Amino acid sequence: MFAKPNWRRPEILLLLLALAMPLSFGVWQALLNNFVIERAQFTGAEIGLLQSVREIPGFLAFTVVFVLLLIREQRLAFISLIATGIGVAITGFFPSTLGLLLTTLLMSVGFHYYEALKTSLALQWLPKDSAAIWLGRIMAVGSLASLLAYGLVWLMSDQWQLDYTWIYLLGGGLTVVIVAALWITFPAFAQPHAQHKKLILRKRYWLYYALTFMSGARRQIFVVFAGFLMVEKFDYSVAEIAQLFIANHLLNLYLAPKIGRFIVRFGERRALTLEYIGLIIVFGGYALVETATAAAALYIIDHLFFSMAIAIKTYFQKIVDERDIASSAAVSFTINHIAAVVIPVLFGLLWLVSPAAVFWCGAAMAACSLLLAQNIPAAPGKGNEVRVGQWVSLEREQTPG
Repeated sequence: MFAKPNWRRPEILLLLLALAMPLSFGVWQALLNNFVIERAQFTGAEIGLLQSVREIPGFLAFTVVFVLLLIREQRLAFISLIATGIGVAITGFFPSTLGLLLTTLLMSVGFHYYEALKTSLALQWLPKDSAAIWLGRIMAVGSLASLLAYGLVWLMSDQWQLDYTWIYLLGGGLTVVIVAALWITFPAFAQPHAQHKKLILRKRYWLYYALTFMSGARRQIFVVFAGFLMVEKFDYSVAEIAQLFIANHLLNLYLAPKIGRFIVRFGERRALTLEYIGLIIVFGGYALVETATAAAALYIIDHLFFSMAIAIKTYFQKIVDERDIASSAAVSFTINHIAAVVIPVLFGLLWLVSPAAVFWCGAAMAACSLLLAQNIPAAPGKGNEVRVGQWVSLEREQTPG
């Protein structure tokens, strides 16, 4: 079905794209807190604003459906990743609030479009019985690339004493070069099922939407405020933050494929239950932590639990109509980012009053997710989407129009 030689397969393309993206985003993420504090004099309020702006394209990810009327999914994924690389590459040239908002917006449009398209293509191209394993491998490859990115940050900042500008430029430039090479090398793969080119919301997907919404809300606590805690409260340097990220991804490189196998063997409900119980404990720990070493341990454990989020995708793959995948992937990204647009700003203000309160809110969100996860059936599928709350029949949902 797909072009030869054998390595020019869709799953290999997904792996290589997963390698390309973190080279730019990992550099951006590793440098961000130190860059904005040292060069732009950010406080919690400004970092919250920046992160909210970063999430706006995620909130608007549903618009990818309309762009797909003009551009094929695979090609749009290439374009999106190139935009991500360019946005990162020029970040160091604009060390001001306005400059950071604009470069972050460009990077984020590319990043969120790519993430929505990556999910769509993976759920279309990967077989259901081994999708979790392949998603674990893709996550592991992403971790390997992140290791390279964070190692590069450590080497260039701590050892070579290079300016932020050159580190951003190299990280973003590497992504652009790799994606351009993949665009030239790989053929345009056929889609197994014709995709709807309109927005689709199905009542029978309601549990997936709820889990996705809570995941987006909860993740902001980790992405925005956990790293900020390390720098503001415990005075972590750029090199120390990079080393912390390296530890995260070394563990993820080893564990992500095993997590995929765990999901295949034990099911989505058990995997998500383990994740959410762990996150309740971790967020409570953030609220109480008083030493840099304990905070670092919480940060690493926190990162590992997020690998379990593979289970949300494989749960959806099992219940979704194959024609809905592209539209649903885009819509789910918007749902994921509804809270993400608001939480960084509101919690940034709450941070000024009580950083611990921010993390207690994260623990409460994880508890809500834990309750939702208990509604996943042992064997999810079309017509068996939830244990309680099956709103409409499959036949009515699939009626055209």
